[in-house]
Amino acid sequence: MKKAASPLRRPIVVKRLDHPDEERRFEKGLFRLVTLGGMELGRAEYQPGWHWSKHVGPIAGTKSCAVEHVGLVLSGRAAVKMDDGEEMVLGPGDVFYVPPGHDSWVVGNEPYVSLHLHGASGYAAKHAPKRRRRRID
Repeated sequence: MKKAASPLRRPIVVKRLDHPDEERRFEKGLFRLVTLGGMELGRAEYQPGWHWSKHVGPIAGTKSCAVEHVGLVLSGRAAVKMDDGEEMVLGPGDVFYVPPGHDSWVVGNEPYVSLHLHGASGYAAKHAPKRRRRRID
């Protein structure tokens, strides 16, 4: 028998990224968002040939991605190039922090999939508000 949730606590909430609260589609890519517990979580899925500056930049209305990202690569590989020239390739199992001011693209012939634990709400949104850069130690 199920007990009713106590009025003193919130009920347990379960959501699925294959049935997101919001889905943002663009050429060669998809970004799914769920919101729960005061947090937004995103799942990025990009096909080979995807490039932020070509496929998302026009939606965002910025020269480079102005969103700060913290996440985990599930599969595939993607390069990230900062506006100052620093470049890195991310692969499966990498937990990443990417500050605002970057471009990105899929490397190789495998789709790229990552979870975004921070920065999901402003990603691939038209003229996303600039977020203050957090201190990461």
